[in-house]
Amino acid sequence: MAPALPRTVRAVDTAQLLDLAQEAAMHSFSQRLPVAWLREHLAAEETHYLFPTLVQRLTHRPENPLQWRCQQLLTVNTGEQIWGLLDILPDTFDKIPETLDTASKKDIVSRIERAVTVREWMERMGAEAGS
Repeated sequence: MAPALPRTVRAVDTAQLLDLAQEAAMHSFSQRLPVAWLREHLAAEETHYLFPTLVQRLTHRPENPLQWRCQQLLTVNTGEQIWGLLDILPDTFDKIPETLDTASKKDIVSRIERAVTVREWMERMGAEAGS
């Protein structure tokens, strides 16, 4: 039986997030940002957040392990927080320490809901660079 999707938020630093993205790339998970993009755009000293929202089973690719699709709130080098997705192995997620209180988790989920997407942010940054 598949592990139950946790209803929690986990905080990770930039180095941890890069490791998670590398693991997702190694497994060819579909929802992930390229590690090079993350290195270029993430604020190095900031905290980022993961909120599991979907159990992902690839029935057309049974060799792929079960994944949890997480919404992620990323702090980029402009200081803004943007919204993206990351598929992660359940065991990997479970190893991330639980460090946030309930009020903080609710605040983070609320910020995720209001954040611009990675794509929207990139389009805006491209438009500003071209101005």
